[in-house]
Amino acid sequence: MSTFLELGLKEPINKALTDLGYEKPTVIQEKAIPQIISSTDDLKAFAQTGTGKTAAFSLPILELLDDNSGNVQSIILSPTRELAVQIGNNIKEFCKYLPNVKVTTVYGGSSMEDQIRSLKRGSQIVVGTPGRTVDLIKRRALKLGNVKWLVLDEADEMLNMGFKDELDKVLEATPETKQTLLFSATFPREVEAIARNYMTKPVEITSGEKNAGSENVSHEFYSVTERTRYPALKRIADLNPDIYAIIFCRTRRETQEVADNLIRDGYSADSLHGDLSQGQRDSVMGKFRKRTIKILVATDVAARGLDVTELTHVLNHKLPDQIENYTHRSGRTGRAGNKGISIVLVNGKEKGKLRQIERIIKKKFVEGKVPSGKEIVQNQLMNLIDKVQSTEVNESEMEEFLPSIYEKLESLDREELIKKFVSLEFNTMLKYYENSKDLNDLSSRDNSRARTENENMTRFFINIGRKDNLNPGTLIGLINDQNIGDKVEIGSIDILDTFSFFEIDKNFEEKTLEAFASNQPDFEGRSVNIEITKKERSGGGRRGGRKPFGGKKEGGGFGRRREGSSSSRRSDSGSSRGSSDRRSSDRPDRSSGGDRKSSGGFGRKRKES
Repeated sequence: MSTFLELGLKEPINKALTDLGYEKPTVIQEKAIPQIISSTDDLKAFAQTGTGKTAAFSLPILELLDDNSGNVQSIILSPTRELAVQIGNNIKEFCKYLPNVKVTTVYGGSSMEDQIRSLKRGSQIVVGTPGRTVDLIKRRALKLGNVKWLVLDEADEMLNMGFKDELDKVLEATPETKQTLLFSATFPREVEAIARNYMTKPVEITSGEKNAGSENVSHEFYSVTERTRYPALKRIADLNPDIYAIIFCRTRRETQEVADNLIRDGYSADSLHGDLSQGQRDSVMGKFRKRTIKILVATDVAARGLDVTELTHVLNHKLPDQIENYTHRSGRTGRAGNKGISIVLVNGKEKGKLRQIERIIKKKFVEGKVPSGKEIVQNQLMNLIDKVQSTEVNESEMEEFLPSIYEKLESLDREELIKKFVSLEFNTMLKYYENSKDLNDLSSRDNSRARTENENMTRFFINIGRKDNLNPGTLIGLINDQNIGDKVEIGSIDILDTFSFFEIDKNFEEKTLEAFASNQPDFEGRSVNIEITKKERSGGGRRGGRKPFGGKKEGGGFGRRREGSSSSRRSDSGSSRGSSDRRSSDRPDRSSGGDRKSSGGFGRKRKES
């Protein structure tokens, strides 16, 4: 493997990298850096999460940058505020010994005036989210006429979030002579479409197989039902006393619900999602990095840019709707040479997705059994004993107290002392799991009914699909643009070739039909029709009683976010559901799992009396 110096980087950059502890380039850095330095060809680069993509595109830009000019020479787009801030901070560290290089990071949720002032002072590199970047272009505060490098980082997620219009506007503001660098952890069809539409004969480099998972991550699945999903999640956490994990959820509402339940049950946990202010998000992320919080519950999008290298587990409370996103999730663990475990909780209806994911990650899922109370107590007990054995005793500090301690305990023999010591720590945990049920039995029994519809949602058929360039993000945008209601809950989404299905809170059933009938939307010039579908409980036909509505308007180009509308941003998860309401139709039934509230157990904070 080469050194950074051998890749063609100048001494000030190498000196900064040495200060940061960078010793050898990663595979993607070794391939991308000399390619960008030596060629003006567009570049399409695949690299798994955690392999050093930021350095792969920013270091060669710093090498070639004209630091005597104050013009913006590079614009770097990322899907989220967190990722934009992380990229901006990394580049500032890389140019520590390049005093004339200025970096400005622009994103929503922060003062636009401060960002405009920074741009006016002159910045050669601008890192931004698509929305804020477009706002600054419209205000003429950001001028991209001299840009030499356009970087699209996490391009797949930008499309999932409905940023196609913003990408178009940024590209219009940049010169045709620029070099476009596209970096992505997955390459679904939509990203390939970006390469075709926005790039000229791009060179392609990869670090590992496209869309494959990290070699350092093992993959497990546990069978659950909606009643046992949360109790199973707790038991898996309790079985791993030293867990340091992200729990991924599909929606903001689900994220907050799970986090609230964990906090209520005494776990060291918090949530990260789009409804939090920037200050709240920064606070949560800071605590998680310092391990004040041991379990972070997050949406897919909110977790982008969270650079933590020592996660022991990733837990998928529910699978993402776009299965390619699983590689993003699982790639959060097993980083920097560490081993990691990615765990998926699936009901009978969701198990089919595992086979699709296996084909993508080139690995098999291993089926696990939800641990029993006895297994958890044993693991916790052995972990405690291990900690006792490894604890250093500071005799000089304790010396004056030891005589009194010995006197107090002199009536106890060795066996009695051990028993009391163990009981002091473990009585609560033992009581908590004393009569716990076998969740595997409950899951096996209840999964026979898993294909029945969610009683709180209405399922709709829509006559557009994958061949119409529909994806979950654009479908959410299409639904939101009908102005059905404030914070209406969007359920699961199934995108098929020529048609699709989506779920809406049943309280908005009639409003959904009326909105589509009244607005008569079209999508990419095709008239949109929706109708209610009902699955027969006996396992009958796919669509039963129907209430069809459809528009007759021709032409248009629907599905893209209109200026000033909320569009698909209502769901920050980039997946199939959207709402900031904290209520949940999936509230677990704790009586079914035998898991009762307690202050004991792993991953938990003991509540002070």
